[in-house]
Amino acid sequence: MNDAAPGAMSMALSIFIAVLIAATAIILHEVAHGYAALALGDETALKAGRLTLNPVRHVDRVGTLLLPGVLMLAQLLTVGRILFMFGWAKPVPVDARNFKAPRQMMALVALAGPAMNFALAFLAAHAFRFHALPPLAGQIAGQFILLNLALGLFNLLPIPPLDGGRVAVGILPLPIARVWARLENLGLLIVLALIALPSILREAGVAFDPLSFLFGPVLNWAFHAVLWLAGVRDVGL
Repeated sequence: MNDAAPGAMSMALSIFIAVLIAATAIILHEVAHGYAALALGDETALKAGRLTLNPVRHVDRVGTLLLPGVLMLAQLLTVGRILFMFGWAKPVPVDARNFKAPRQMMALVALAGPAMNFALAFLAAHAFRFHALPPLAGQIAGQFILLNLALGLFNLLPIPPLDGGRVAVGILPLPIARVWARLENLGLLIVLALIALPSILREAGVAFDPLSFLFGPVLNWAFHAVLWLAGVRDVGL
């Protein structure tokens, strides 16, 4: 019993740190959308009280609570462990009708989210410039950098409803943009499949993970690029 207690405490601390890192990255991502919209003339998020760091204001009952909870319970009951998770925060409301150039300015608003994640990763990389950085702090900083880079890069995929899909709608010719914008419901299923299907197939002995194949090298390059930009040459990770 005594041997199990430290392990349980370590796991609880790891979960707490992971949730804190994820919440920070996701909330600031959403708030960035709202401030970008405000700068371009839309006060919808401001009037809705969404330009806040209060996590409760960004909780989506389905995407933040119900879906992750069902996925976690279903996996624990069937395979005994969590293979993947999927969810989202409540999107910050934006009314493109308040923009002078709705499609193009909406694309700029969409880019603000990933830009915030890349900025957070860059700022966190400066932690490694401290030579006496404690191991736990270094681990947290590394996780924070990787999560922000992964969130930013993933959201740039040109699939509605991801930010990259909204950017595509903003830059494609109008007839194509209209068709692309209507793919939002299908796009959500595609995103879920990209995340869930590899884990399910792996249990069946099938190696199929196009997301990791494409993003693994890019994420690794981005991680070292951020460290280099911050003036860090070697962190021993």
